[in-house]
Amino acid sequence: MTTRTIRTLRAAVRHLRDLGEEGMTTAEYAVGTVAAVAFAALLLTVVRSGPVEAALTDIVVSALGT
Repeated sequence: MTTRTIRTLRAAVRHLRDLGEEGMTTAEYAVGTVAAVAFAALLLTVVRSGPVEAALTDIVVSALGT
């Protein structure tokens, strides 16, 4: 291989490496958003369960003094 070919290949590899980093921030936000939504759904399921809902209702009623 000639020196020019090696330089061209190195430049191409460097360019491809740089392209691999584009969009990483957006992907990280997407994964974080999906995780937050999954946690919210799990929390909602727990709060809507019978025993937890009854306990929360008792706490609110006793706090209001009614």
